[in-house]
Formats: sequence, structure tokens, C-alpha cells
Amino acid sequence: MLIEKLLKVALLGSSWVMYLLLALSVFSFGAMLERWWYFFKRRGDVDDLSEKLLGALEKGEDNEAHELLKKSRLVEASVLEPAIRMLPGGPEALQDAIDSEFVKVRQDMERGCTLLGTLGNNAPFIGLFGTVIGVIISFQQLSVNQASTAMGAVMAGIAEALVATGVGLFVAIPAVVAYNLIQKKILDIEGNVTSLTKQITALLKAEANGMHFGRGGSHHKLALASGAERR
Repeated sequence: MLIEKLLKVALLGSSWVMYLLLALSVFSFGAMLERWWYFFKRRGDVDDLSEKLLGALEKGEDNEAHELLKKSRLVEASVLEPAIRMLPGGPEALQDAIDSEFVKVRQDMERGCTLLGTLGNNAPFIGLFGTVIGVIISFQQLSVNQASTAMGAVMAGIAEALVATGVGLFVAIPAVVAYNLIQKKILDIEGNVTSLTKQITALLKAEANGMHFGRGGSHHKLALASGAERR
């Protein structure tokens, strides 16, 4: 009884699977385009930013360092800019602040990845489901009509059903590629942030151990300026 009911549902056709896959492909390519635009707007030379930032900090120009980060469009700068106010608190405070900011920025960078990852993993199975339904319909037609002329129609039906698997792969492969590229980009940014953080904290630790870089007592200026801005 259950099998008969499921068979009736399958015989309704698999065209809806194709429409579903086409709709999912629109969402998939939309997410890819949005992520490309996100990272394109935030491209830049991180080495140049690192050189200028460390140069400003070594001279004790904390306000200049803050403005440099604020004007930069790099994702790395958006992580460091809010956290740089914790410079007077020492290396540990700065590290904690940067880690906290990166968690928030990472969530923004990964927007759309859930969709791409889900489609990459499951679109082939959706296409395969459409193929299975098409094959069921073809064999049902063969059981009803035993004529030799029906075999050609059945083979044509099976060939059409296989298109659903192809469409599923068409949706899945670009989604997987885009997902991997986004994750690679995020890892690169995370590496850059880690490198910058270690260089800044190394500078602070060196100062704490008696090394001087021309900062004098000016490393608290940023905190005072930030307090004035908030007031």
C-alpha cells in the first residue's frame, strides 16, 4: 500500500526537481557574486599597511596609526582599528581585543558560505532524485506498453531523466569551488591579522623590556583621544 502511494507520487513527474535546481542555482550564483564584491571592495596591499602601521607605532604616533587603519579598506584594518585602542593595556589586552574583533569580522566574511556549502554537498543528490523519478516513470511506461516501439520512448525518457543529475552537478561544482576560495581568502586574512598582531605585541613587549622606539610616553595618547571622541 505504501509503495503504491509513493509510486503515484513519483509518477507525477520530475520536472519540479529541475525547476528547484534552477532556482537554487540563482541563489548560488547570487551568493558568489555578493561575496566577490565584498572582497573586491576590500582589496589592497597589506604589506604596505603593515609597514606604515608599524612605523607609526614605533614613532609613538598612535593617533596616526589609528587614522591609517580607519582610512584603509582592508579587512585586516577593520579588525585592528577598533582593537588598537587597547594599546595602553599591553600585549595581552591588545591580543584579546583583536581576537574578539576578528570573531565578528569572520562572521561577516562567512556570510553566504552556509548556502554554498549546503548546495555543494547536496545539489547532486537533488539531481539524482530527479533522475530516479524519471527512471521510475520510464519503466512504468514500459510495463504498461510492451510493444517494441515503446523501448525507444523509454530510453529517451531515461536520457532526459539523466539531465537532472547533470544540472545538479552544474549547481554543485561552482558552489564548492566558490566555498573553497572564500575559505582560502579568510585563512589568508586570518594569517595577515595574526602576523600584524604578533609584530605589534612584539613591539610592546620590547618597550616593556626597556627598548625605545621613539614612543616615549605617548602610547597613552590614543586612549585619551578616544575618550575625548566618546565625550
